[in-house]
Amino acid sequence: MDEWKRVAWSDESRFLIHHVDGRVSVYRLPGEQLLPSCTTGHRQAGGGGIMLWGTFSWMALGPLVVVEQTIKAANYLNIIADQLHPYMAFVFPTGNGIFQQDNAPCHKARIVLEWFVEHTDEFHLMFWRPNSPDLNPMEQIWDAMERQLKAQTPPCPNISTLRDRCLDIWYNLSPVMYQKLVASMPRRVAAVLKAK
Repeated sequence: MDEWKRVAWSDESRFLIHHVDGRVSVYRLPGEQLLPSCTTGHRQAGGGGIMLWGTFSWMALGPLVVVEQTIKAANYLNIIADQLHPYMAFVFPTGNGIFQQDNAPCHKARIVLEWFVEHTDEFHLMFWRPNSPDLNPMEQIWDAMERQLKAQTPPCPNISTLRDRCLDIWYNLSPVMYQKLVASMPRRVAAVLKAK
């Protein structure tokens, strides 16, 4: 558990103004050909959305960054240098912190990995298995934020309101919540190993 408490977890997630529940309804007469125009689920979610990057550890909630465009290696490197680096220095001043990121292409870019090598005396980069989102407790934080957004009325009318609401939810997350998520790691790992 001492090692899990030294990990800063991170992830990106997209939040939309209008939510789609994934269900598709079909309206057609018996014998009528099934065309895209007969379904309601083929439409994209309207109104747009925002991409968020966040990090947290047992010790403290980290920054939440609103990313204006798709996360490419260069702007991910800016996030790491400008947001993650000071957070890690603050939370793990002795250099014993461990940073978790998944295997998104921008995370594995040469310029990003070189930056981590240059800063290895300040904190370490955790090896992360491909295709293992179940292990990342950030997923539960994104889910909780999504539920809180959906419960708010009135719905978000625009991107600016969505951004403000996401930031408000993030910075009001309870330390009890994210500490429980970190404390769940031994159980999560055991369950994944058991399931092979």
